[in-house]
This record gives sequence, structure tokens and C-alpha cells, in this order.
Amino acid sequence: QVQLVESGGGLVQPGGSLRLSCAASGSIISIYTMGWYRQAPGKQRELIAALTRGGSTNYADSVKGRFTISRDNDKNKVYLQMNSLKPEDTAAYYCHVVYQWLDYWGQGTQVTVSS
Repeated sequence: QVQLVESGGGLVQPGGSLRLSCAASGSIISIYTMGWYRQAPGKQRELIAALTRGGSTNYADSVKGRFTISRDNDKNKVYLQMNSLKPEDTAAYYCHVVYQWLDYWGQGTQVTVSS
């Protein structure tokens, strides 16, 4: 069993930055992939960024060059640095891991980009 707790969301003006954090806890040996999804009202949840334990990354085209995913393997934490935020980035952001072939999700943190 893995518990994920996100933090760092909020209201930011267009062009601003936010940093999301996610801490995984439980009986964890090693998490291979940690990532972030987002879901805007009326839209499907989409993968934003993922990072393997070995350092391979995958970004959605919409955030490439603006968002950076990183992780601390020793602390089982994953981060999402979001720069040059746009109104279309407004969504609930969810931390996600696959551990022992099971999907785990955080409770979500709201990011609102508005002037």
C-alpha cells in the first residue's frame, strides 16, 4: 500500500511559476516511475510528466520546455516545477506511481492560472 500526498498548488498569474511536491509513504522498496497527471473540468485526465528511477523522462507536448519533473529517490518524493504558466494549465494535478503493478493516485492539488 502506497499513500501519496501532494502540495504546492494555488493561484498564480499567467507567466508565473509554481512547484508541486508529492511524497510517497508506505511499505515501499523502490518505485520505478513517478509522474504527474492533470484534469481540467470536462476533460480527460492526461499525463503531464513522468520520470523513471533511472532518469528517463516523458513530457506532454503542451508542457515541454516549461515544466520540469524531478525526484528524490531516497525520500520517495517527486516534484513538478512549472514555469511560464498559462490559463490553459488550470486543472487539478495528481501525483501517480505504479508500484508492484498497482496504480496509486494522490488526492490532487488545484492549480489556477488567472489574472
